[in-house]
Amino acid sequence: MKITIIGATGMAGSALVTEALRRGHTVTALARSADKLAKLPTHPQLTTRVQDAFALTTDELGTADVVIDAFATAPSLAFQHVDLAASLVAKLRATTTPRLVFILGAGSLHTGDDHHLFVNDIAKDPNAASFLSVPQNQLKELNFLRDVDNVNWVGVSPAANFHPGEATPYLMGTDELLVNEAKASGTSAGTMAVAILDELEHPQHHQTRFTVADK
Repeated sequence: MKITIIGATGMAGSALVTEALRRGHTVTALARSADKLAKLPTHPQLTTRVQDAFALTTDELGTADVVIDAFATAPSLAFQHVDLAASLVAKLRATTTPRLVFILGAGSLHTGDDHHLFVNDIAKDPNAASFLSVPQNQLKELNFLRDVDNVNWVGVSPAANFHPGEATPYLMGTDELLVNEAKASGTSAGTMAVAILDELEHPQHHQTRFTVADK
């Protein structure tokens, strides 16, 4: 497959680059920093490009089989998660290729006996004010996507603790926050990358969100 990764130098994006190349796919890595792109591994099937994701054209997007949105930004600009999803969807209306993959947050998952949104628990953190806008806007992003029925999209949410690390065997769910047998709720970047590539190679989800966690 030809896979374009937006935000390819971030924690999730760089893990996706590595995993996609390991599986033999052709990768175009997009990011805002040339210096960070230069730190990605040299590989004959990897092309890197400094690119404003909002300036991508329909023709540029259409050169890929899959476009993965691993975009990250400062909390003060968290609204751009929604804006970028809307931009990508608008350029690919009524198409089936490329497939759009959105990495969403854990805040939009449900938890507890009352199935409340996990973002409500995040908001109780005394330090949440500095980053709360990110999970709040990722929830808005998912709600936007749920009304999109003429674009080939899928969303993926990590568990509560999304962290750097190698891939592990993983748990998969739909809309509930996952907790493993050790009562931990975490997803490594490596696990996220493996789960996404598994989904791309063997599609099981369409116009919906699923979640993965380290087993």
